[in-house]
Amino acid sequence: MESLLVSLGIIVAFGVAAQWIAWKFQLPSILLLLIFGFISGPVFGIVNPDQIFGDLLFPLVSLSVAIILFEGGLTLKFSEIHKAKSTVINLISIGMLITWFITFWAARVFLHLDFLLAMLLGAILTVSGPTVVLPLLRYIKPKSPLGSILKWEGILIDPIGAVMAVLVLEVILIKQFDSALSVILKGVLATTLVGGLLGVLGGLILVRLIRKDLIPDFLQIPISVMILVCVYIISNHFYQESGLLAVTVMGMILANTKDISINAILEFKENLRVLLISFLFILLAARINFSDFQSIGTKEAIFLAVIIFVARPAAVIVSTFKSGLSWRERAFLCWVAPRGIVAAAVSSLFALSLETAGFVEAHYIVTYTFVVIVGTVTFYGLTSPLAAILLGVRQEKPQGVLIVGANSFARSLAKEIKAEGFKAVLVDTNRAKINVAHLEGLEAYHGNILSEYILGRVDFDSIGRVLALTPNDEANSLACVHFTDLFGKDEVYQLAPAKDMNQTKNKSVTPKLRGKILFSKDLFFAKINEKFVRGATIKTTELTEEFNYQQYISHHGNTHIPLFTISEEGNLSVVVADEGFSVDPGVKLISLIINEKAN
Repeated sequence: MESLLVSLGIIVAFGVAAQWIAWKFQLPSILLLLIFGFISGPVFGIVNPDQIFGDLLFPLVSLSVAIILFEGGLTLKFSEIHKAKSTVINLISIGMLITWFITFWAARVFLHLDFLLAMLLGAILTVSGPTVVLPLLRYIKPKSPLGSILKWEGILIDPIGAVMAVLVLEVILIKQFDSALSVILKGVLATTLVGGLLGVLGGLILVRLIRKDLIPDFLQIPISVMILVCVYIISNHFYQESGLLAVTVMGMILANTKDISINAILEFKENLRVLLISFLFILLAARINFSDFQSIGTKEAIFLAVIIFVARPAAVIVSTFKSGLSWRERAFLCWVAPRGIVAAAVSSLFALSLETAGFVEAHYIVTYTFVVIVGTVTFYGLTSPLAAILLGVRQEKPQGVLIVGANSFARSLAKEIKAEGFKAVLVDTNRAKINVAHLEGLEAYHGNILSEYILGRVDFDSIGRVLALTPNDEANSLACVHFTDLFGKDEVYQLAPAKDMNQTKNKSVTPKLRGKILFSKDLFFAKINEKFVRGATIKTTELTEEFNYQQYISHHGNTHIPLFTISEEGNLSVVVADEGFSVDPGVKLISLIINEKAN
């Protein structure tokens, strides 16, 4: 009993430590989790997952994967993919089949796998790794619609690829090879009907419960988990692994229902996902036989190269034919296709089933899958940012603005920025303010700006800076620190900290832990709010030879505060306290115009 507790403690400690190290040094967390799993299992034999969990191991793995896919479905908004939906559909259908065939061929030719095992390995490796893709996209910031295409493909291909692998496994186990095509077609139809219908039903039930206030806030998360588990189990009862499709569809239903708040569910699932991914990779890596990896050599390297340099490009080229994407955009899509947790989980589960059925080489399925996971995560993680730069698909200097806070000043500022053709997105924890922003035609999200949910939910295409405009100085500083890695220290801004009546400086937050001060050191939130209450407005004026900045000052006197400038080239610049700004003819000046009564 004590040894089991020690093993469980090691799994948790290694998992969390790997995630922290990955965050600290900006490394792919999956690589560290796999390394820690190898160390705890094959290398030192500290953790034996089969001994710890016994028959519960794979049911726990399957359910964990279902929760991860549900969380992924919660981030899929139809509005993101409207212009590129045909490309996504092609990638998860035609592209998947091409990947499957080429991977099967490579497994036969280079790995010398049995025909049936090669077919199964090809099906398993059609899936992607959204837990790797999404952080990579946030770092690269590719131009629209590339980010949305890769995000949708990464999440949707997982349940589809897993189901195809199940169908191949079924053909292998029942040994009815003459009717293989019939079995697969029936399986696809059954999975689509069962998984799709139950996913929609589960999503609609949860939507109705939330919309009608039939469950209290403190039970919203437990009941959502209960419905999720029920949908997954019932769907799998009718058709194996159709539950993965069901939970993904269920998440999509919730994500695209506008008049309900699912923020609590999203934040809980976000934290749970991190723990589950850590748990799964440590467990699955710990089960691998060390001797299998000692034999890895040239043939495995060639197999990996075929997947990266042949299978993925072929799938993308065919899937994006006549899509309207440029050759540079298509080339970038060829360069992002890491494998992740679904491939690891499915391969481990299927290898056990095959070994029970007498396939002595089944354990190689797991070995080759993990080789591909490690290889693709490393390759794409290191080269994709460079590829984006060389291909010119990275947003060099996105002009849009992420605004923390949805108060009246923030909304007015967002409307003016939007009117000038720039993207403006609001985030606030106050549901009422977000609702007002929606009514005013603004893009706004309800949630904690520090949560992973916001990073997954907000489309960062065209966004290059963050403005923290809340009345809470500490929250503003935390938001700036949080987004420094994403936008850089020169593109995080906050309002001036409120000054204490008895102090000349605010000592609550050190200057090193906050963003650049917006507009003026004397313009803190309470002062702005007071001016807005008294009728202050935000106005854009274009400076010309006839009406230059000096005349602008003469006209407005001390009743204006410059906020932004827009250059003739269309670049939006923030006015920073105690820093100069361009006032040349042709520049547009966005200012806070103060009502005489408000001054």
